[in-house]
Amino acid sequence: MYYFLEAGTAAAQSTVPSMISTLVLLVAMVAIFYFLMYRPQKKQEKETKAMLDNLQVGDEITTIGGIIGKIISIKDETVLIETSRDCTKIRILRTAVRHVDVHAEDAD
Repeated sequence: MYYFLEAGTAAAQSTVPSMISTLVLLVAMVAIFYFLMYRPQKKQEKETKAMLDNLQVGDEITTIGGIIGKIISIKDETVLIETSRDCTKIRILRTAVRHVDVHAEDAD
């Protein structure tokens, strides 16, 4: 009877190091996931939000659809842009701006 008890204890003691190594591996995988995927995505979202918040009249922008234009006016969530020398005006959502090509103060 004591023999079986000792064998069970020995088996339990040998699984503890394997459980610790599995836990360490799991923590390492979560850390790699955080630094390679989650953190850069949050950083990019923060930069995009800052860019959208700093739009100014006179900025030359490119939209998500590839339209290039100059900002004429900004209202709440929409932006009015002029796209050509013919003064074609298009109203777009602020979130449709991909990036600012030339800032208003740089154009002067």
